[in-house]
This record gives sequence, C-alpha cells and structure tokens, in this order.
Amino acid sequence: MSTYPTTMAKPAQIRTALRLYRVMAIIAGIALFVLIAAMFVKYGPPQNPSFSAVWSPIHGLIYLVYAASIANLGLKSAWGLKRIVLNLLTGFVPILPFVAEARVTRSTEALLSRAYLTGDGSADG
Repeated sequence: MSTYPTTMAKPAQIRTALRLYRVMAIIAGIALFVLIAAMFVKYGPPQNPSFSAVWSPIHGLIYLVYAASIANLGLKSAWGLKRIVLNLLTGFVPILPFVAEARVTRSTEALLSRAYLTGDGSADG
C-alpha cells in the first residue's frame, strides 16, 4: 500500500512548481520592501507620489504571479485549502515570503523524497 496521495502530481511537475514558487517568493519578498520604500516616499517627508504610482501596479502584478505559484504548487502537492490560504497571506508581510519559502521547500523536498523511497516517484525529476 502506498503513502503517495493519488491527487498529487508527478514529482517532476512538483519540482517545476517548486522552482517557480521559490523564485516568486524571493521576488515578492523584495517587492514588499520596495513597496515600503515607495510608501515612505509617498507619505514621508519627501511627499513624492510618482514612485508609488509606478511601483504599486508592478507590485500588484508580482503578487498575482506569486499567488498563482502558491496555488499551482499547493494543488500539485495536494495541500489543503487552509495551507494554501495561509501561504497566500505571507505575501502581505515583509520577511514572511522568505520564511515561508524555506519551510515550503523543506516540506516539499521531504514529500518528494518519501515519494522516491516508496517507489511511487519516477526518476525524471
């Protein structure tokens, strides 16, 4: 009897989704810090809203791609809805995307190693 969930994608697909997620987590984390700088420039002593007007839509797009990468990895790794939503919320707090990325990578690599150990994974990853 296998411990590999039947709803889970193939290991190679999970690895690809994990790579995209890791890249997007780093980009989203950096984008949050840039957004903080943009808000400081907009509302702080310089009072210049032009940087914020340019950066805010870019940051929104980055978050949407980050959210899509979380959903992609979550669905391929058979995460529950709660775990997907909690990971989506990390995109709102600076530093959390970096922390979440490390934890998700660790747990996904452990999941993949279990799949290989039980013989349910293929050697294509």
